[in-house]
This record gives sequence, structure tokens and C-alpha cells, in this order.
Amino acid sequence: KMACCGSCLCCQCCCREGETRTPEELTILGEIQGDEDEILPRKDYESLDYDRCINEPYVEILEGMDNQKAKKYEAVRWIMMFAIGVTVGLVGLFVDFFVRLFSKIKFTVVGDSVERCTDKGCLPLSLLELLGFNMTFVFIASVLVLIEPVAAGSGIPEIKSYLNGVKMPGIVRLRTFLCKAAGVLFSVAGGLFVGKEGPMIHSGAIVGAGLPQFQSITFKKIKLDFPYFRSDRDKRDFVSAGAAAGVAAAFGAPIGGTLFSLEEGSSFWNQALTWKVLFCSMSATFTLNFFRSGINFNKWGSFQLPGLLNFGEFKCSDGDKNCHLWTAVDLAFFVLMGVVGGLLGALFNCLNKYLSKYRIKHIHPKAKFIRVLESLLVSMVTTVVIFAASILLGECRDFSSPAAHNTTLSGGEDINSTIRQFFCTNETYNDMATLFFNPQEAAIHQLFHQEGEIHAHTHSEPLLAG
Repeated sequence: KMACCGSCLCCQCCCREGETRTPEELTILGEIQGDEDEILPRKDYESLDYDRCINEPYVEILEGMDNQKAKKYEAVRWIMMFAIGVTVGLVGLFVDFFVRLFSKIKFTVVGDSVERCTDKGCLPLSLLELLGFNMTFVFIASVLVLIEPVAAGSGIPEIKSYLNGVKMPGIVRLRTFLCKAAGVLFSVAGGLFVGKEGPMIHSGAIVGAGLPQFQSITFKKIKLDFPYFRSDRDKRDFVSAGAAAGVAAAFGAPIGGTLFSLEEGSSFWNQALTWKVLFCSMSATFTLNFFRSGINFNKWGSFQLPGLLNFGEFKCSDGDKNCHLWTAVDLAFFVLMGVVGGLLGALFNCLNKYLSKYRIKHIHPKAKFIRVLESLLVSMVTTVVIFAASILLGECRDFSSPAAHNTTLSGGEDINSTIRQFFCTNETYNDMATLFFNPQEAAIHQLFHQEGEIHAHTHSEPLLAG
């Protein structure tokens, strides 16, 4: 028996019994055959109410709100924006500090072992030490994701959904925040090819959702008598500010964070919110820049590290009047690089889509320990590849000469201070080991500021390891 879809003039054999929606509506909702396996289960999802509820209690509040109370309410809102920005900046500082600390311990121990085993022939022992560090860190991160599954990934799609009215269970919980921050910390320290910038957006959004509430569902003892900003509408605005602060802290770009929330995140916006979000983003960048510059370079107030991602300072050597960082001819190559990068990005997204579908279908339904083993397998393969690349593909190169090339980074740090001399003489360094046996930021500095030619395998090897 055929059922009518919206109109009896257009009967479809594929329609379900009693279905009243048209095929176009079903396509938009993702409920046609073939898409059913791709949509998320909606039984746990709800809609957020972003409309003001004009009821008697709300009317009473408005009637009792004189001009002085309204100004105090607005002042408290600005204070909350500042507090969110400062907190997000401190979260970024916390993650960056411990990533650097754990990475330093790991690379110091393994580096000493490699230098010691070069002559003794015990390099497999060095590999086991590196595997021990990386797999331990990745195991901790995997367990944290099992504790709070919504903490997996960058969290950006989930926050976009929240800002557009989809209430996902646990997305802005304090437990999610703790698992998120600690998980990305151990993932980066464990040598996985992931970054701490994306998860900062999710962490910032959680801070924005929770801090103005002064209470926690996870830890019920955390509850203060602060009855303001309880509506979904107010919470949405603070989540927008927190997400923007996360972008600003990650990339040192307050305006970029504001535009992210404005263009990519929330569909509900107003002019007053723009200034508040920008103020929150500036607070996050200021806080992170102040403390990172002081802790890393012992130059408090220098403001040399605006974000978690720092490429170093590009400048010509002193006294070189013929030096140009780029010329008009280089613009054509910049355009070409942008086109190639866009095409490679689209290819990566397509491959990642199919890989994600495969994992959702074959890996996620399995037992939890299988999912942990999967992450450990990825960690093991990545570690073996980068260790083998450092030994087999690494080439010995001369140190950069300060007289011939500007080797000083921001804060007075010398580019040669992070080199690795595995299997090379005193006046040379191993290029592949320098990239893989350093934190991500130091490796980026080496690519951009180290003197000399860069061979194809130096860039292709990270793709193989990834």
C-alpha cells in the first residue's frame, strides 16, 4: 500500500506508512534511506529556548527593574565577560605549560638515551623509552574520553550546534571541560599529530557556559546564590564569548575570535554582544600573552607571545640593506600555494569523512578497550615512523650562523638552542630529529627560521607519520 507524501498527487513507493512529509522535507531532515546511518540519535537531543518567555514572573522582574538596577545588571554582565576571558587565557596557559613540561621531560630522557646508545648499539632501548612515554600519555587521554565521550575531537561542531539551538547532553559540563583540557594536554605531549588550538574553542565555550552560573551539575556542592543569567538566551551569549575567547587565545587574534562567533558560530547576534565578545577575546589574549611571555622568557610585560601558535618573528639581519622578506614576484607563488593548500584541504576532508564513517560503523560499536587499543596502535605506529625517520632519513646540516642569518626568535631565544645532533658531528645537526624530537612550536620555528635548504622528504615524512 502506498502512502501519500504531503499530497496525494505525488505518491512515492518509498514513503513510510502514514508519512505526511514530502521527499524534499525528508531530505533536509536527513531521514531518507541512505542517510539514516549517518544522522546522530536524536532521542537524547533537545531544543534550546532562545526566545524570551513573557510570563508573569518575567513581567514582575521588568517592572521592578529601575534604571539603577539595569545599569548594575549590565555592569555585572561586562564583569562576567572579563572573567571568562581571563579564565580562558589561564586555561590556555595551563595546557601550554604542561605540554612543554611533559615534552621536555620526554625528549630529554629519550635524547640522552639516543646519544648514549649511538656507540653502544642499544637504539631499540631508546625506541622503547619513547614508546613508553607516548603510549602512556595517549592511554591517559583515551581513558579520559571514555569517561566523557563528548570530550572527543575538537568540539567545534558541537559548539556550533549549541549556539544554533541544539541542546546536546553534557556538551558544556564541568566534567567535559576537565576531560577536554587534560585530554588534549596528554594527546599533544604523547606525540600525536594534533593541536591544542581547536579544543581551546570548546574549553572556552564551557567556561562561558559555567562561570556566570556559579554552580555545577557535576559537582553539586559548587553552588552560590547568584540567580542571574539562568536563561538559555543569556547562557548562549556567554558561550559565544567563551568560544571567541578560545579562538583569540589559540591564535592571538581577538578580532578573529569575534568574527568566528559572529560568522561561523551563532545565528543569534546583536550589536551590543559584538562589543562584549570582543572585550572578552581581548581579555583572553592579554592574559595568555602576559603570563606566557613572563614564564617562557622571564620578561614580564613584554607581550611577545600573543597566542598558543607562534611562528616567530620574521625580519632581516641587522645591516643587510638588500634584504627583502618578499617581493612582488612572490605573490604569484603565494596564490599558487593557497590554491594547492585549498585542494589538499578538500581532499583531506573527503578522506577524513570516509574514515570517520568507517570508524563509527566498525570501531565505535565495539568494546571500550578496543577503542583504547586503536588509539594505542596509532600512537605506536606514529612513534615508530618518526623514530625510524630520524635515524634513516635524517641528514646532517651545518648550524645557522648568526652573522649570516638572523637566528634570534622573539624573546631572545636562539634557533640553534632546539637542534638535535643525533648521529652528527659537533658542528652539524640532524634535520629530521630536530623536527620530530621537539615540541610542535619549536619544530615550526626550525622550518621557518633555520638556514639552509629544505628537501622534499622533510615535509613528506610528517604526512606519512600522520
